[in-house]
Amino acid sequence: MTRVKPAQNGSAQSRVIAEMRSRIISGELPAGSSVSEIALADSFGVSRTPVREALKQLQTEGLIEIRPRVGTFVTAPSRREITELFEMKELIEGAAARLLALRGRVPELDKLERNLAEADAAVEADDKERYAELVEEFHDLLITGADNAKLEAHYRILMNQLAYARLVTTSLSQPGRALQSDREHHRVVDLIIAKDGDSAERVMRDHVRASRQALMAGLEMTAERAGEP
Repeated sequence: MTRVKPAQNGSAQSRVIAEMRSRIISGELPAGSSVSEIALADSFGVSRTPVREALKQLQTEGLIEIRPRVGTFVTAPSRREITELFEMKELIEGAAARLLALRGRVPELDKLERNLAEADAAVEADDKERYAELVEEFHDLLITGADNAKLEAHYRILMNQLAYARLVTTSLSQPGRALQSDREHHRVVDLIIAKDGDSAERVMRDHVRASRQALMAGLEMTAERAGEP
């Protein structure tokens, strides 16, 4: 593990939280992997106290699981938990699409249109890695464009619990999913521009549901290859 520059006492806990959150969400720390307080304290150049408190916070966020007398692990959500989280994602992003449609021509719409143009190019080039990045950006712009701080706060917690960066890659591994996803994004933005909030919400929810179905299919294939029951 890369050693991080020592933090000042006052900021040690927040720095550990931010860095660990980033490592988990990016997949650098895989789901189910063990986390050592001692190793982290050495890596960050801090005592074990801020590391312990940081891990407690990450457990609250759903990223870390602390098992007394067993160890600390990166959370590996079950299929049921993923389904439940995606059901919440569907509600939040559907609402965001409707709210954005009601705002009119705001800067986020220009950014969404640029995102779609880049996404079209990535799909055409069959660059799934780049398209996955643009998918995350698309959903982030949708949320910020809704201009609702409470909605955004819940969304950020949800995305952390999903470790979405890992899951979107699995979803896009399904044949034809990237192209279909791109088309769905276009349809959502067209409805937002038309200020049709109800339809934008409905189509956005359909899109999230389709993404979940592709993800679950990808997880099933991964489990079969690994020989899981």
